[in-house]
Amino acid sequence: MSSATDAAWKALEAHRDELGRISLARLFAEDPDRFARFSLVLDDLLIDLSKNLLTAETLRLLLDLARAAEVEAWRERMWAGERINTTEDRAVLHVALRHRGPEPIFCDGRDVMPEVRAVLARMKAFAHEVRSGSWRGATGAPITDVVNIGIGGSDLGPQMVCRALAHLARPDLRAHFVSNVDGAQLAATLARLDPARTLFVVASKTFTTQETMQNAASARAWLTAALGEAAVARHFVAVSTNARAVAAFGIDPERMFGFWDWVGGRYSLWSAIGLSIALHLGFERFEALLEGGWAMDRHFRTAPLERNAPVLLGLVGIWYRDILGCSTHAVLPYDQRLERLPAHLQQLDMESNGKRVRRDGRPVERPTAPVVWGEPGTNGQHAFFQLLHQGTEIVPCDLLAAALPDHDLPGHHEKLLANLLAQGEALAFGKDEARVRAELAAAGLTGDALEALVPHKVFPGDRPSTTILFRRLDPFTLGRLIALYEHKVFVQGVIWGIDSFDQWGVELGKELAARILPDLAPEATPAPRDPSTAGQLAHLRRLRAEPGA
Repeated sequence: MSSATDAAWKALEAHRDELGRISLARLFAEDPDRFARFSLVLDDLLIDLSKNLLTAETLRLLLDLARAAEVEAWRERMWAGERINTTEDRAVLHVALRHRGPEPIFCDGRDVMPEVRAVLARMKAFAHEVRSGSWRGATGAPITDVVNIGIGGSDLGPQMVCRALAHLARPDLRAHFVSNVDGAQLAATLARLDPARTLFVVASKTFTTQETMQNAASARAWLTAALGEAAVARHFVAVSTNARAVAAFGIDPERMFGFWDWVGGRYSLWSAIGLSIALHLGFERFEALLEGGWAMDRHFRTAPLERNAPVLLGLVGIWYRDILGCSTHAVLPYDQRLERLPAHLQQLDMESNGKRVRRDGRPVERPTAPVVWGEPGTNGQHAFFQLLHQGTEIVPCDLLAAALPDHDLPGHHEKLLANLLAQGEALAFGKDEARVRAELAAAGLTGDALEALVPHKVFPGDRPSTTILFRRLDPFTLGRLIALYEHKVFVQGVIWGIDSFDQWGVELGKELAARILPDLAPEATPAPRDPSTAGQLAHLRRLRAEPGA
């Protein structure tokens, strides 16, 4: 850690101690223009930071930290194609996937944009074939169902987008997503499908991912049992770079859509991994998603740090995680279509920044990624908002909503928006003891009964939230939101000095699972293990060996 960075951290800690307990009510009373000062508008997109536990001085010190950590320089290193994923010696160029301008983007001295555009052109052509009906299954029937088989970034991002924009999809071309190696998910999906009308998209860069290939093999067996081996080439395509394995599976290599090692899994929905999006929604809507991501890229790269949306979101998150000690962060979309956004952001944030060592291999000196979680409003209000309002933990929240709905049911959207606005207000300002007493007295309560109830009905307030509002949820807006969070995570990783683009933490469990798998066979002699795992394995073997099992 540089001396400048160390000094910036110490200045923030001293500032926290000087502030003491922050009262949002007092901050708004002292500054009637606080909303204008602490909000940012990008076209129709409003990002309101005014209900956060910080002052103008807080932001100034956080910006000092960003500059000391060289966020701007690292941003340019990413765009320049430098190998900032140091542990894997790779560039990080997901921004190239959605780049819509004529400028080149270089990696190892070579402009990657011609290859990116070539893959997009192939995706566009294939999506048109399927959606127009010119691509047909082995029996001549048109495709009505597309099943994306992947896991992690090959599942979460495309699934989130397809669910969020399902109102724009054709009802006769449905999208399904299978990721879990638990066969229950695949079995339930296949039970609803007609083999003659189903197209499988197998998404695995190496074509060796255990969960994905097990599901692909089972789907292949299901298909060939109904239509024969020759049908595989008409009902399976691949998103991969392993042409030999793809061909061995029976997929025509001409129907393999590639991407590059500078595309991380959790950033891959912008690549050929988004083929299921293009098939389900149409390529023009996939392009609009890219346009939204590119718009946020331009803002992130050019806006001054003081008015830079991803930078400000990242810095506010640093303030909570490292200075105020908040260990979790809730993402609360007031839009049922964004039900999978929290899950996508879990991977984006926790897999990127859930690290305990810095780029140089030394232990981190401060906490890194928070636990990200969430659920759409208003469902969450009847589940965990009790903890948000009156629990012992401070949980910073993001509240997201569209001003306009994409349905014509009267009354629903107004109630949804009223709840979002009310929750932000209630979290920030709460309800004090004097007001509780007055309300109870007005309701006729007196004496001991009133006194007993007062503490249960006090809301302490000063629970922070960031509100993000936009005109409507369309592909452009969704692309902009996803890129906003991607760059937020990047900013935080730079400040923590970690490699946000590797994920070694997922490897050990995979290795051990491969070793344990043979020991589940009835005839196996299990290898020596720790007493707990050995006991669990023995119990499972007994249950699986019971008559009728």
